[in-house]
Amino acid sequence: MLDVCLLGSGGMMPLPYRWLTALMTRYNGSSLLIDCGEGTQIAIKEKGWSFKPIDIICFTHFHGDHISGLPGLLLTMGNAERTEPLTLVGPKGLERVVNALRVIAPELPFPIRFIELSGAEEELRLGGYVIRAFRVNHNITCYGYSLEIERAGKFRLDRALELGIPKPFWNKLQKGETVEDEGQIYTPDMVMGERRKGIKVVYCTDTRPTAAIAANARNADLFICEGMYGEKGKEAKAASYKHMTFYEAAKLAKEADVRELWLTHYSPSLTRPEEYMEEVRRIFPRAVAGKDRKSLELDFEDEQE
Repeated sequence: MLDVCLLGSGGMMPLPYRWLTALMTRYNGSSLLIDCGEGTQIAIKEKGWSFKPIDIICFTHFHGDHISGLPGLLLTMGNAERTEPLTLVGPKGLERVVNALRVIAPELPFPIRFIELSGAEEELRLGGYVIRAFRVNHNITCYGYSLEIERAGKFRLDRALELGIPKPFWNKLQKGETVEDEGQIYTPDMVMGERRKGIKVVYCTDTRPTAAIAANARNADLFICEGMYGEKGKEAKAASYKHMTFYEAAKLAKEADVRELWLTHYSPSLTRPEEYMEEVRRIFPRAVAGKDRKSLELDFEDEQE
């Protein structure tokens, strides 16, 4: 099961009723964070989740509303006596930017591993996730992220018995390992059925609509996408500042055929996003106005026999 929480839904500046956009997921005892703007620590505390299990932080880009909360979070994690390594992922220049911010958090009891992105699309396998980073269209280098938990096929007992594979090797084969015994090689494909549908969450902010977003969001269980503006007449402003309107996000969700869309990263002037959702749902019926601490538990689909 994957726990998902939109910690904050604001863009540009935190407000008394809305923290800056950040996403946190929990899977298999580990936590992942995407972006860490000012107020992210408070948002995590309000949700009732813990800082210590955060093992991966992905950054979309280096504007302050997406990264300025990092030094304080690092200090808090250090004060919680964390010693395990922390992996940071982000655009090229990540290590330089983080080290500059760490002037106010110079001593930490845990090492930091940096993964810098430079390609149009890159795939990482970390913490049980397949993380796909894809470049979007903002006024500085910016990435969206697809988080996927893969699911292997079912173990075929009939095949294992038919092939005479010793029982002590079954568990290793189920885990994807190849086993060699007395000159005989056993591979997972000998006993595993076709791969089943996993869980997929896609997150992007600060961008114009792009083909890469629709392609990477294809068939996602949850698509979290910026909707900077809901008001009519803001289309030119959205285009000028390289952001999106509610309606552009809804069109991407429809094109990608996602299961559910959450809008986020609202302009500070947009105080009641729900007022615009009726028209958004005419484009994509399964659209929701995201809000702070909005959460979802995602599980694997039941297998049809």
